[in-house]
Amino acid sequence: MAAVTPELGRAQRLVVKIGSALLVDGAGLRAEWLRGLCDDVAQARARGTDVVLVSSGAIALGRQVLGLPAGPLRVEQSQAAAAVGQIKLARAYEEALAPHGVKTAQLLVTLDDTTDRRRYLNSRATMQTLLGLGVVPIVNENDTVATDEIRFGDNDRLAAQIAVTCGADQLLLLSDVDGLYTANPKTDPTARHLPVVEQITPQIEAMGGDPVSGLSKGGMKTKLMAARTAVAGGCAMAIAEGSVLNPLSAVAKGARVTWFLPDTDPQAARKRWIAAMKPKGEITVDAGAARALGQGKSLLPAGVTAISGRFGRGDPVLVQDGSGARLACGLVRYSSTEARAIAGHRSDEIEAILGYPGRAALVHRDDMVV
Repeated sequence: MAAVTPELGRAQRLVVKIGSALLVDGAGLRAEWLRGLCDDVAQARARGTDVVLVSSGAIALGRQVLGLPAGPLRVEQSQAAAAVGQIKLARAYEEALAPHGVKTAQLLVTLDDTTDRRRYLNSRATMQTLLGLGVVPIVNENDTVATDEIRFGDNDRLAAQIAVTCGADQLLLLSDVDGLYTANPKTDPTARHLPVVEQITPQIEAMGGDPVSGLSKGGMKTKLMAARTAVAGGCAMAIAEGSVLNPLSAVAKGARVTWFLPDTDPQAARKRWIAAMKPKGEITVDAGAARALGQGKSLLPAGVTAISGRFGRGDPVLVQDGSGARLACGLVRYSSTEARAIAGHRSDEIEAILGYPGRAALVHRDDMVV
C-alpha cells in the first residue's frame, strides 16, 4: 500500500526551521519575507495548529551591527554577534506576529539542555505551557555560551530535537533546496528529486552533500541526521525551498518538497521509549488510584501508599497495586525523597509540605504507559 504523504494544513503541532540565508542577506533582515512567513504562521494558528519556530540568523544579524568582517569568526566574536543579534531577531519576530494578535517567546538552548534529564524536562514543560497559552516559541541555539563541545552545530538537528521534545507531528526545514536529490543537482544534471522517503537507508544517507550557502552551516547531511531523529520520534519531516514569500502557504499548495515518513505517531513513539526504560523505583498505589490509572488519568500523590527505590525527577518508575501487580510505568515528576514526603497527601498540600509549589501529578498521564 502506498504511503500517505502528510499535508501541512493538517498538522496538529508544527515546527518550522528557518535558515540564516532566508532571513538575512547582505543588506540585513529580509523584512518582507519575514512578514510573509509570519502571515503563514498566523494562519496556521487560526486553524488550530501549534507552531514552534527554530530560527537561525542571530549571528548573521549581530555581525552586521558590530561591523565584523566577512568569513569565519573566532568563537568569542560569534558569541558577541549572537548576543547582539538575538535581541534583533526576537524583536523582529515579535513585531511581525503582533499585528495578528500572536504572542511570542524566546527560548535559547544548548545540547546540554537535551542530554541532561532535568533540564530536558524543564524545557519540555516550558514549551508545553507556552503552546497551551497560544504562544509561538522562537527557539535558537544559545550561541552566546555554546562552544564546540556543547553545540548542536546546526539548527536542522536542533529543530529535530525540538520537534521530538514538544511532541510535534510535522517538522518543516525551510532551506535553499527543495528537497533531497539522488545527487547534487547543482553539479549533476542527472540528479532526480525524491518526493517521499519512507525509510532512511544507507543509500539515502549517501545522497547527502555539503552546504552551498555562505551563511548556513547545515548541508543535506545534517538534514538527513535531523530526519532520522524526527521520524524516530514519530514526526514527519519535510525539506522545502523557502526563499519564496509565504513559504508555508507555498508548501501547503503543493510546492516541491521531500517528505520523510515516520512509522508511528509522536505519542506512540514517546510511550514506546518510556516502556523500554528500566525502572529506578516503585510506587505502590491504593485501589482508587489504580482505577483512575485504568481510566487514563494521571497519578496523584493522594493515591500513593508506598515508595521504594531511589530516583530523581524524570526517572522511570514502576507503578503497582498493593499486591505488587504492575499497573504502569512512567516518568516521575518528583525525586524519591519528595515523593515519600507528599505520598498520601492532596495536591493542594504539596507547597506546605515541600516549601515550594509543585506539580499536581506525581506521574502525568502523558509520561505514562499503562
